[in-house]
Amino acid sequence: MNIGIDLGGTKIQVGIEKNGEIISQTKALLEEKDSLPSTLKQVINFIKPLMDHKVDGIGIGVPSVVDVKNGIVYNVTNIPSWKKVELKAILEKEFDVPVFVNNDVNCFAIGEHRFGLGKQFSNMVGMSIGTGLGSGIIIDNKLYAGVNCGAGEIGLLPYKDKNIEYYASGNFFSSFYDTTALDAYKAAKTGNTPSLAQWEEFGRHFGAAVQAVLYTYDPEAIILGGSLAKAFQFFKKSMEDSFQDFIYPEIINKLTILVSKNENIALLGAAALVDQALVGQTNAL
Repeated sequence: MNIGIDLGGTKIQVGIEKNGEIISQTKALLEEKDSLPSTLKQVINFIKPLMDHKVDGIGIGVPSVVDVKNGIVYNVTNIPSWKKVELKAILEKEFDVPVFVNNDVNCFAIGEHRFGLGKQFSNMVGMSIGTGLGSGIIIDNKLYAGVNCGAGEIGLLPYKDKNIEYYASGNFFSSFYDTTALDAYKAAKTGNTPSLAQWEEFGRHFGAAVQAVLYTYDPEAIILGGSLAKAFQFFKKSMEDSFQDFIYPEIINKLTILVSKNENIALLGAAALVDQALVGQTNAL
């Protein structure tokens, strides 16, 4: 059994992976984000009860650039106190088990490829749409993380007057319509016309993000995750309409786009980092 941790900018989720399922799961909002000691203490206190099980190791996904070999995380998104944290060394000293650290969206992609909808694909991209927009890349059944664990940052590519993430994440709704993606989703479900129009516009922007993935990686499949993926029904058509100008229609015709069905898939992917067979396949390790 392995412990998987999904550390986000606002919350922490911890669980034990056993036979491809998450057991003994705990989740909570991340507290005192301006204090490194406080946030580390919260992470450690979440792990401690799980160590009563026979645990082989700990895998953790964080929203940041990661020195995967040494388990050091830098400039964690929305956690201002995490500028440079030697997370692997800290947790291994505390719990005396192997610890592996990677980007959170990479963990999402690993989870889908190993345990979820991506099992049938050798080449796939996991795209997580939430407060931001990130991607995890699987090439020939191996995670491609890049030299600095920065591969897949499609959202940071220039787009219009900002970048893709500005228009194709939750930021779109707060910046242009003074609302939240959640409220826009709830309203769209009631048939609210303005909200449906917002999602239609969002879909055109998200289509640009998908096209960036296709031109860069040309995968068999893209699997969508994150909170905004739940609204896929409201932006699917406009996204697909945006593909009409894509220069290689054969690629579009062969592409499969799916929405993740397992809310614990990032936890499973983080736990899978401990599996030495999988870890040995990742280029960054």
